Amino acid sequence: MLRLLPTHTVRLFCSRSARGISSRALATRASIQIPKSQRAIVYETHGGPLLYKEIPVPQPKPNELLVNIKYSGVCHSDLHLYKGEWPLKVKLPLVGGHEGAGVVVAMGEAVKGWEVGDLAGIKWLNSSCQSCEYCTSGHEPVCSTSVISGCHQDGTFQQYAVADAIQAARIPKGVNMAEVAPILCAGLTTYKAMKESGAKAGNWVAIVGAGGGLGSLAVQYAKAMGFMVLGIDGGKDKTQWAKSLGAHEVVDFTTVPDLPRTVVEKTGGGAHAVINVSASATALQQAFAYVRPTGSIVLVGIPGKPIIDLPILPTVSRQLKIVGSMVGNRKDTQEALEFFARGLIKSPVKVAGLSELPRIFEEMDKGVILGRYTVDTSK
Repeated sequence: MLRLLPTHTVRLFCSRSARGISSRALATRASIQIPKSQRAIVYETHGGPLLYKEIPVPQPKPNELLVNIKYSGVCHSDLHLYKGEWPLKVKLPLVGGHEGAGVVVAMGEAVKGWEVGDLAGIKWLNSSCQSCEYCTSGHEPVCSTSVISGCHQDGTFQQYAVADAIQAARIPKGVNMAEVAPILCAGLTTYKAMKESGAKAGNWVAIVGAGGGLGSLAVQYAKAMGFMVLGIDGGKDKTQWAKSLGAHEVVDFTTVPDLPRTVVEKTGGGAHAVINVSASATALQQAFAYVRPTGSIVLVGIPGKPIIDLPILPTVSRQLKIVGSMVGNRKDTQEALEFFARGLIKSPVKVAGLSELPRIFEEMDKGVILGRYTVDTSK
């Protein structure tokens, strides 16, 4: 059963709490009409045509929210899933996307703590069991029964999408919806990586891929958390972009003859932590040569050939830590959003129409995008 009024109309309550009056007691009502169909980008085979077409609006289950997606970020993971490059069981046909920011327009009968009109985000992790050892210890992203948006179920490259009410992100009021969308994955992922690194305020954190979609946010989170930031990327455009976002030092690996030596010199002994958000196996391999003793290498980006040689002797003798980090849990999500809401993180997005997603994927595949794209689902 859904909390819907007859004729598929939902009532949205507009708060007058600014006047000190309960929004429940006194409210003006505006009707939201939920259509039967919507526009979406759908693909039926990996690497096949990206079809901009009409599909039905999904119906939320008892535990789910129905969210009118206003904007969806475009993540490199979406491209990997579309091309079938990862060993994940992907639902086909599929609506991709997992960085959706929108408004709750309906909900299942078992949902608690949400109201129609709330701002909600749909993340990579759409739902988890909430009862296994990982869910109960704050590690729900590795739950064996987790459901991934834009992979196991239709995601956010559509105008209406569903999400488990427990995992849906609560977006603070008043934020820019186009800019907050990438925080739901890219921002969350990089923020979690910083936490997993074990770095302390004042430590040097090297970000590999600093001028890309993840890197541009990683630089800002690192600076906001009090780290000294060294950005590594290829090309003047990307390194200067990282510098403009707050990196204290930048290194263009295409212009230095010895990258590890350069990093060690600029950081006075090596990075205390290396956050690799690039898809380069070579870049990841090099990190072992410039991370400081007792430091950590955090793996986020996944190379096309996801295998490197582990230098065991220096790893053991220098007491290095190798950490895998994926998306964060619910607490991490709210913390990442709070950094953004306080103005400490800027989301450097280019806004395009949903129908332009095929072009965006092409640019992403060529590696020519500075920052990130967000798509407006109304276009």
